[in-house]
Amino acid sequence: MTNPGPRIRRVRANGVDHKFTGGPPHQPARSLAVVALTCDVLVIGGGPAGSAAAITLARAGRDVVLADKATFPRDKCCGDGLTTLALRLLEGLGLDPLAVPSWFDVSDVMLRSPTGFEVRLPLPAGSGRYAAVTPRIELDHALVDLARACGVKVYDGHGFAGFAAADSASSVGVELDGIGVVTSRYVVAADGMWSPVRRALGVANPGYLGEWHAFRQYASGVTGAASEQVMVWFDADLLPGYAWSFPLPGGRANVGFGVLRDGTRRVQEMKALWPDLLAREHVRAALGPAAVMEGRHTAWPIPARVDQAVTGLQPGSYVDLFAHFTEEFTRLVDKSPAPVHYRAIFAELADWMGRWSRAFQ
Repeated sequence: MTNPGPRIRRVRANGVDHKFTGGPPHQPARSLAVVALTCDVLVIGGGPAGSAAAITLARAGRDVVLADKATFPRDKCCGDGLTTLALRLLEGLGLDPLAVPSWFDVSDVMLRSPTGFEVRLPLPAGSGRYAAVTPRIELDHALVDLARACGVKVYDGHGFAGFAAADSASSVGVELDGIGVVTSRYVVAADGMWSPVRRALGVANPGYLGEWHAFRQYASGVTGAASEQVMVWFDADLLPGYAWSFPLPGGRANVGFGVLRDGTRRVQEMKALWPDLLAREHVRAALGPAAVMEGRHTAWPIPARVDQAVTGLQPGSYVDLFAHFTEEFTRLVDKSPAPVHYRAIFAELADWMGRWSRAFQ
């Protein structure tokens, strides 16, 4: 009997076919209370946070179950960009970029100011990765597969249904859709800001919609600078937010924008802003004349919580950090021996940082 080789699955998302190999096929949901599961730790949520927790615990010798209501691979509305810190964390988990089909390493970042000044920032050349882009449908799937390879028992397609009676005071009972009760010593709730686990515990924030709102859509046929560079546009009407284009292999890009939920923008207005933004000359030039948008755009709220974070400056919020940075930057601009046109650019940046800090006051 011959080995059939790795199993290949095709998943269509946003008008694009993604090919995946490996991983056991998803088991269809079964009736409740058919299977009795026990483990050391139950992780609810199979995104990067949940997968990372499961991988780390399994490598430490714990018996881990990972459950998620979605069936992987699944799309996730995101900008798809990976920062230097994110890359180091993924390396620490042992994720091989070769396991992610549409991985794109970034070497340059282009920033555009509200007045149209553009600056290219090359990332360090040579060994090492400092920025990358990959669709979440592929990244999250690769992390779940890595968790499986580490011995984690993955139950995707089975969401949190509620808490159940436990066998003892030192264990927790959790009911999963289509599985039944899972008994564990600990539960890690990695099921997002609007966590069903948090809601079941009565510690959710009713009516909370996040501080930011973002739109995203994929583009194909990208031939301009956006085919290779990360583009960030600080257009005046988006401040303190911005628009972006993150490159992907094959002439594709993740294009989107994020704006502050300040009470003055309605969701309908944000939706109308999307085609206007795509039609702007600098965006069209970056994408190239042959670029077309794929599928439909998606939108999502962002729970930044920057107005409640604590910085190293003093107890407070990121407002303290930006206010402090703005003050110091403005002082440096006033004393700078740079030519007048450069000082004007620096002053504009200082003004932008000031507007950012005031947005959260």
